[in-house]
Formats: sequence, structure tokens, C-alpha cells
Amino acid sequence: MKQVAQLTLMVQLPDDETFESYKSKANVGVVSQLKSYIEQKQETPHGFYLFGLTSTGKSHLLHASSTYAAKMGKSSVCLSCAELKQLPVEVLDGLEQIDLICLDDIHLIAGDTRWQQAIFDLYNRVLEQNNYLLISGNESAQQLGISLPDLVSRLTWGLTEQVKALDDEEKVSALQHRATQRGLFISDEVVKFLLNRLSRDMGSLINSLDILDKASIQEQRKITIPFIKEVLSLQ
Repeated sequence: MKQVAQLTLMVQLPDDETFESYKSKANVGVVSQLKSYIEQKQETPHGFYLFGLTSTGKSHLLHASSTYAAKMGKSSVCLSCAELKQLPVEVLDGLEQIDLICLDDIHLIAGDTRWQQAIFDLYNRVLEQNNYLLISGNESAQQLGISLPDLVSRLTWGLTEQVKALDDEEKVSALQHRATQRGLFISDEVVKFLLNRLSRDMGSLINSLDILDKASIQEQRKITIPFIKEVLSLQ
């Protein structure tokens, strides 16, 4: 349990990535399913696999799920396979004691048989403890390229939902919501300028908003189009 406590303390969830801040009409059903899964109001499988293209908000939904579980008084941890694969597999030991374990980007271990076995073993221990596992990937379970059939089977055994990409209107709403939470105001014109001049995936857009936020505070200036051009070196 000491290992679990250390891992939990290491993970800092973004405080602006909640279900309320996830602005997607197309994924209302996904959010509803996740809430029901965490609340365990009805008999449900103990595994949930969430998949979708890059920057559709899967990490946001896992962070939101972990936060939602914590608000309900459940223990929860959210971990990225990008970071986990740099560590020994023993880091997973004891995690099955946690009520909800969220593992992001499982496709990143597709070429690593040791990590595939470790996550399969964790899955089984979670089932034995009657706890819950939420996993995300960029493809359906059968298309992940995972070579361990037992792990693929586990991923398909539970609930599965596909996350759909946000449209431009939803991206505008999401970015403005993020800005408001940070005490910033960005107009529709400014957000549309960002959408037209930058990569349109949400990860890149939010990263740019972070940069603008810090620059705005440092220079005590509003986020306008001339300011964006200056800070992000856009023409």
C-alpha cells in the first residue's frame, strides 16, 4: 500500500479537466456512461475501454472520471502509459486496492510484451478485489496491435465507448470555458483566429492557451489577435 500512496501523491490532475468542462454534444452519452460506471448504480462489468482518435479528449475524460470518483469518496488514480513504460512493471503492484484505476494511452505499450502482461495481471487483480479499471486507447481493442490475446480479450470484455471529435463550435466553447476558469476573456474572433492559424487538435490549442495565459499575466496584457501573433510568432 505504500507504493499506492506514493503513486497517488505523484499524480497531479488538471483542475480544469472535469466532466463540466468537457464541451461535446456528440459525447454526452459517453459522459453519462462514465458517470454511471463510476457510481456503480447498477450491475456493470469492472472494465471500461474508451477509444478515439488523438486529441478527441480521452485524457480529459479519464482525468474527469478520476476527479468524479474522488468527489464520491472513492480512491482513484490516473496514470499515463507514456510515463509508466519508463518505469519497472512492479510500479503496478498494489494498485488493485484502489477503487478506480485510470490508464491512459494503452496503445503505447503495443510493442512491449512485458507491460502487456503486467496490465493483464493488474486487470485480473482488480477483478478479484471487486474494483474498477478505465483504460483509453487510440483504436478499438482489436486494432491496437497488442500481441497478448488475453489482454485484448479483457479490453473487449467490459464496456466500450468511442469518443467522437469535437466540431469547431465545440472547440470554441471548450477554449472559452478553459479561459474563463483561469480568469481570462477571449472573444469568438480570437478563438477562431487560433483555430485558423494553429493545429486544430485540442491538445495543441490548449497548450497554446497555456502559453498565452502565462504571457498575458507576465506582461499584464489582454489576449488579442496582435498579442497572439507576437507571443506565438504568427504572421
